Amino acid sequence: KVWDAVDTGCCLKTYSCHSCAVRAARWSSCGRRILSGGFDSMLHLTDVETGKQIFSSKNEFRISALKFHPTESNIFICGGFSPEVKAWDIRTSKVLRVYKAAVQQTLDILFLPEGREFLTSTDAVSRDSADRTIIAWDFQSAAKISNQIFHERYTCPSLTVHPKESVFVAQTNGNYMALFSAQRPYRINKKKRYEGHKVEGFAVGCEFSPDGTLLVTGSSDGKVFFYNYHTARIIHTLSAHKEACVSAIFHPVLPSLLATCSWAGEIKVWQ
Repeated sequence: KVWDAVDTGCCLKTYSCHSCAVRAARWSSCGRRILSGGFDSMLHLTDVETGKQIFSSKNEFRISALKFHPTESNIFICGGFSPEVKAWDIRTSKVLRVYKAAVQQTLDILFLPEGREFLTSTDAVSRDSADRTIIAWDFQSAAKISNQIFHERYTCPSLTVHPKESVFVAQTNGNYMALFSAQRPYRINKKKRYEGHKVEGFAVGCEFSPDGTLLVTGSSDGKVFFYNYHTARIIHTLSAHKEACVSAIFHPVLPSLLATCSWAGEIKVWQ
């Protein structure tokens, strides 16, 4: 569904192209198309105006994560319930590269600035090892750069990169967000941890404000937490939903607008 979030709050259009749950949807950089994937293993690129599929393809696994390449608008990466992550080219409707890891599921995908490298967070956590929880990949060669980035035994349901500084944040199921360098060897910042919210097994998303001063996250108790990026202190909380708040995202053009969504299927836009 596409909504008018600024003025009327009405649903503008509904696109019924999937036969099972839609797990990931992304706007194209031009803002006229939506890429979607889900549990029917289908990938669709839909024209928002006409509702027609510009690109459709059957994937080999159920999809849970999608990301467009930051500089190549015709290329995207998909991951899901598979040890593989795939790069697709919309122009040819073919897989460009396959990235293979000994995991069962990809939870999130994050391109680092310029798109030469990207990160995947996975479900690979065992009692005696936390390697492969976050994996860094070379986009062109499909080689693993590192799988020893995060050493604590928690999965990381979402990743987000800072808009101005060379750092990224991982949401962890240990009820905190961890800060890392976005340059090799991607070291964790042990002096900063963003704590206070709850994750508790939900795929709770996190994001930086457009100017990079705030870090916002949902919480399993339905609240939204705003952290000062530099001090890691909580500066504001919002009682947003009765169920778990699984995502909180700033508007890309109007930074005073925030959208949140809940486990109960509710979407709210805040000023």
